[in-house]
Amino acid sequence: MYELSRTENLVAEAAVLVGVLLPKEGAGGEPLNELEGLAATAGVRVVGRMTQRREVPDATTYLGSGKVEELCRLAAANDADLVIFDNDLNPGQTRNLEKAIGLKVLDRTELILDIFAGRAQTAQARLAVELAQLEYSMPRLKRMWTHLSRQKKGVGLRGPGETQLEEDRRLVERRIKDLHRQLEVIERRKQREVAARDDLMTVSLVGYTNAGKSTLMNALTGADVFVQDALFATLDTRTRRWQLPGWGPVLLSDTVGFIRHLPHHLIESFKATLEEARQADLLLHVADGANPAVFDQIAAANDVLEEIGIQRKDTLLVINKIDALTDRIRLDGLLGRYPGAVPISARSGIGIEDLARAVSDTLSRGFIDVDVDLSVDNGRMMAYLAAHGEILSKQFRDGRMTVHCRIPQHYLGRINEDSVTVRPRASG
Repeated sequence: MYELSRTENLVAEAAVLVGVLLPKEGAGGEPLNELEGLAATAGVRVVGRMTQRREVPDATTYLGSGKVEELCRLAAANDADLVIFDNDLNPGQTRNLEKAIGLKVLDRTELILDIFAGRAQTAQARLAVELAQLEYSMPRLKRMWTHLSRQKKGVGLRGPGETQLEEDRRLVERRIKDLHRQLEVIERRKQREVAARDDLMTVSLVGYTNAGKSTLMNALTGADVFVQDALFATLDTRTRRWQLPGWGPVLLSDTVGFIRHLPHHLIESFKATLEEARQADLLLHVADGANPAVFDQIAAANDVLEEIGIQRKDTLLVINKIDALTDRIRLDGLLGRYPGAVPISARSGIGIEDLARAVSDTLSRGFIDVDVDLSVDNGRMMAYLAAHGEILSKQFRDGRMTVHCRIPQHYLGRINEDSVTVRPRASG
């Protein structure tokens, strides 16, 4: 067993941030503000910035040659310890940049992976982060092999003429396979656990990182989940009971936040964590209405939802932090673009009642009025209807009973007995 850590001493390090702005890639507001937030979350002190607009990245160094020279001067003038790119670099580009600048170079994915590694608390999250780090590192081992331990266990581990790099690659491949097996077991167990919760409707909070999902969960449920004004404060799913006014109890889940260009390896590794959202009856997409990049953040969150295959679920957009907006014009612009959105402030409580009504109305759309014909002694089916729906009336005739009830449509498929007949009830 070994540990792979790329940024062990980030707390004391000073960094220059670099962003190559490509066509059709809007970052919203200042292009490097989000990267600076990520760097601060990782404990890095930012001492300089540089951006360049290009049609396509340079195949050798991502930046143009002139900009590489400028970056060398900027890093030297500010005594930088490392350079962080707001782009994803291939191994060759990273290697060439480090050779030209003489400093460690990290890309956006590597920085995000480091943050996740520092914030993972549960065994499941730690396994997911380790898997994502190793899959990212595989094509980069030639540059990184000195970070791997050299411990050997047992005679004959090293074949004749085998290099250290080849051995490290074999160790990494073996560990990746082991992590995949462990996470597949967790994912199957999580699927069973979530699917077994058929007694309550489920609502899942999703959205961009630091949009206020955990604060909203506390406001709605009275829970005391961890809240911090930082990127990726929540990595593990939390589920709490929410007593929805005018409805009854539902299960509310908080999930890991999304981000622009969220590394694919992380999305794959966190499938089990996102299972709550995948099987939810309703998604609450929480967006930070006070962030200048809110439109890009909403689009980025939708991209992640599409990648994990849950973009077609019923979704209610929640515009949070409206108390931080300085003028009504901006809020009107948001609501004009997203007319079905609910404006709130999770921190102050503004709009929370409106949100509860909107959730109740949205969940109710999935209900259907039916007449269920069954024998009068079928107590098990009566209990099922009472648990999952609302019984409105009963009629008895010749040892049979007709129950008029309102029930979520997806529960009807579980009523499959020969002695039970279900008929949609005509409206009016």
